[in-house]
Amino acid sequence: MAVERQEPVPAEGTPQTGMTAEESAAVTAVEPKPETLEAELEQLRQELEAARAQAAEYLDGWQRTQAEFANYRKRQEAEFVERVRLNNAVLIARILPVLDDLERAVQTLPPGLQSLTWVEGVFLIKRKLEVILEAEGLKPIETAGKFFDPLYHEAVTYEDVPGYEEGQIIGEVQRGYMLGDRVIRPALVRVARASQTNQ
Repeated sequence: MAVERQEPVPAEGTPQTGMTAEESAAVTAVEPKPETLEAELEQLRQELEAARAQAAEYLDGWQRTQAEFANYRKRQEAEFVERVRLNNAVLIARILPVLDDLERAVQTLPPGLQSLTWVEGVFLIKRKLEVILEAEGLKPIETAGKFFDPLYHEAVTYEDVPGYEEGQIIGEVQRGYMLGDRVIRPALVRVARASQTNQ
């Protein structure tokens, strides 16, 4: 015997959504009203603006702190370099008398001894010392043909010497030196003055 198939009967509902009237009423009850959505949207906008303002403030503070730290580090490096330069200047100023003694020894050396091996060794030691000091930035202060400048020279005597102008350097008693742009020892010099008869 043939069994008839029965098709399930769909529940009554809206044709567009397929929901029953009870389900549709529940969804309608859950959906917020347009006024509520607008208020929530405005609140979210305000919270977003506040968060953006706070983020901008934090970013500005971070950038300022980073710039201050970079400036601090540069200042520390510059101070360190300056300390090293000052320490070098003090050390070099202590070595200069040794260089003076070597120069005097070379100048007063009798001509007959200059060919001896140990004398040549003294010349080499003097030259090595000069090269080391030059590498550190040491340079002698020029005096030949120059006029007296109290920033670079210290007058030992004022002399009436014909052929020289007032204030012109006659001779150097002790060599002066500069380390970079700083005078670490002024040159001791003899200075010409105008002759009393010319005044």
